[in-house]
Amino acid sequence: MSKPGKVLVTGVAGFIGMHCAQRLLARGDKVIGIDNLNDYYPVKLKRDRLKLLKHKDFRFQQLDVAHPGALEKLFRKEKPRAVLHLAAQAGVRYSLENPAAYVQANLVGFGNLLECCRRHPPKHLVFASSSSVYGSNTKLPWSETDNVDHPVSVYAATKKSNELMAHVYSHLYGLRTTGLRYFTVYGPWGRPDMSPVLFARAIMQGKPIAVFNRGDMQRDFTYIDDVVTGTLRVLDRPAPYAVYNIGNHTPVALPDYIRTLERALGKKAKLKMLPMQPGDVKATYADTRALRKAVGFAPATPLQAGLERFATWFKQYYGYA
Repeated sequence: MSKPGKVLVTGVAGFIGMHCAQRLLARGDKVIGIDNLNDYYPVKLKRDRLKLLKHKDFRFQQLDVAHPGALEKLFRKEKPRAVLHLAAQAGVRYSLENPAAYVQANLVGFGNLLECCRRHPPKHLVFASSSSVYGSNTKLPWSETDNVDHPVSVYAATKKSNELMAHVYSHLYGLRTTGLRYFTVYGPWGRPDMSPVLFARAIMQGKPIAVFNRGDMQRDFTYIDDVVTGTLRVLDRPAPYAVYNIGNHTPVALPDYIRTLERALGKKAKLKMLPMQPGDVKATYADTRALRKAVGFAPATPLQAGLERFATWFKQYYGYA
């Protein structure tokens, strides 16, 4: 196992991207970070994350992976030894409203990145897939060997497509590439369209939380520090082609999650019970045996501990302290 050296991190102003870049810099890697800083959610949060990456070994360039010329120029100049591809149009629900954004960022953008990696091969390309690829699979926990041919959102379909495209580039061109199926990542600096921030803001403002499927849902919540540890361990171990789940292997019922968040914030929630949303799934649950076998690690931070750290950051950042 050897550390990559110079790492290109796409989507570096994103939630997972910033945390991974921080850890890479702390351990001595040089990081080239790119992000298009789109306004899917407030750009201020992305810029505030970037402020945490001020470091002699960090360089940032505002660049969209959907624009092949600029990406090729960057690869030609930097020749990264490893690529961590986290840039994507995120969000299951938004993909119902604006599917074209997902085609552009997640399909065209990923195709451009693969082409650059083909021409300027890194030692390893690691890219973000998603637990959403499992779609309406009813067998739990979800394993990497399960069939995932029935996604239920455009977002999920683009992530499954990324896995297929990466497999072809690995097979045809010898590109060493690994996809990571992240399961509901949460923690400090998290995305404002995800439930921890949405719920915490509603609780602190005394507004009702939208509880879909009337609370009959489960999620495998995965703390950000665990996600970073798993991601970088995979990055350091190039494989011809692999896909791993990165989840906590502990599904939590939605009512229990809300109660845990209430305790962390010190305030009760008001609930608005709603039916299931299109494109959503009832339960997510990661089988993490393959990840543990490959890199000797699987996420295990308890929800209570993770949400307490999240709540401390949330109150401070959004002015509820």
